[in-house]
Amino acid sequence: MQCVSEKEKNNAMKSESLPSLRVEPELRKTAEAVLEKGETLSAFIESSVRTAIEMRLNRKEFIARGLASRDRARETGTYVEASLVLEELQGMLRKAGKRSS
Repeated sequence: MQCVSEKEKNNAMKSESLPSLRVEPELRKTAEAVLEKGETLSAFIESSVRTAIEMRLNRKEFIARGLASRDRARETGTYVEASLVLEELQGMLRKAGKRSS
């Protein structure tokens, strides 16, 4: 999914609508309470749907890569020790921690 800027989204002609959504009054109050200045509830909901779609597509791609990697390992018989992977990940975390401080 390609991300689109807010300006592009506002300029794009919208020709479809999502189904109306009935929620508990408390959920609506909470949603309205977190709106940013000038943001509408409709814009917040649209942004939330876009974010959820992007997250699900990313998760789907992540799982597909993992399954493909598993299949390659089975075909080639080449595996990496879990301890080596964890060691490399720890090193990456340490480097990231140093950069953020």
